Amino acid sequence: MAIVLAAGKGTRMESELPKVLVPVAGRPMVRYVVDALREAGVQKIVVVVGYKAELVQQELAGEPGVDFALQTEQLGTGHAVMMCRDYLMGRTGPVIIVTGDSPMLQVSSVRSLLDEFATTQPACLLGTAHRDDPTGLGRIVRDSDGKFVGIVEHKDCTPEQLKVTEVNMSTYVFNAPDLSASLDRLTTNNAQGEYYVTDCPGILLGAGKDVRALAALQPCEALSVNTLADLAVVEAEMKKMNKD
Repeated sequence: MAIVLAAGKGTRMESELPKVLVPVAGRPMVRYVVDALREAGVQKIVVVVGYKAELVQQELAGEPGVDFALQTEQLGTGHAVMMCRDYLMGRTGPVIIVTGDSPMLQVSSVRSLLDEFATTQPACLLGTAHRDDPTGLGRIVRDSDGKFVGIVEHKDCTPEQLKVTEVNMSTYVFNAPDLSASLDRLTTNNAQGEYYVTDCPGILLGAGKDVRALAALQPCEALSVNTLADLAVVEAEMKKMNKD
């Protein structure tokens, strides 16, 4: 099962459309995400909708295996995943979480993460990438044995951590019961007063669970679309990769 976070407005896109419906190379960007997940073998896809939800539902209506969860208030990524509780109930096995504004999501990366999860069976596996310029992105911190110990946001990094090139990509594979358990323990104890799915790996780690990070994603997958300038970069990259 996959959860696609697609509830946002995308205020910087200069469009009244929900962000995930903004076209990239002629197609709504959420379409690339759904296609990549399906091609990687994901059978059930739950799309979390919010802003102008009916437009996203219309776009994906009739897509096999696609369901929707409604996030009426924008209270963070963790809150968006909480809206999928009915679909998580009684589920075992992997749940992959991705953002709907990541049109560069690669089938090979999703497959690599699912294969690694099947082999190691952790509570959570983070999909990460190495960036030449990781400015602004959360760094993956590992211990001397190379084991994942946490995500540190750019603004909170020590000078040493700023040198780390492995970054969080907002792509996760959770064991379904462990995901549900970590959602129960999320708090809004942060500057924004929101629930963040990025806190879930740390919660599971603190509970003594096996949490891993795998640099399975390509640098191009870090190209999310937040502005019209980002959109131009992504479209150019798609052409380069013959995806147009």
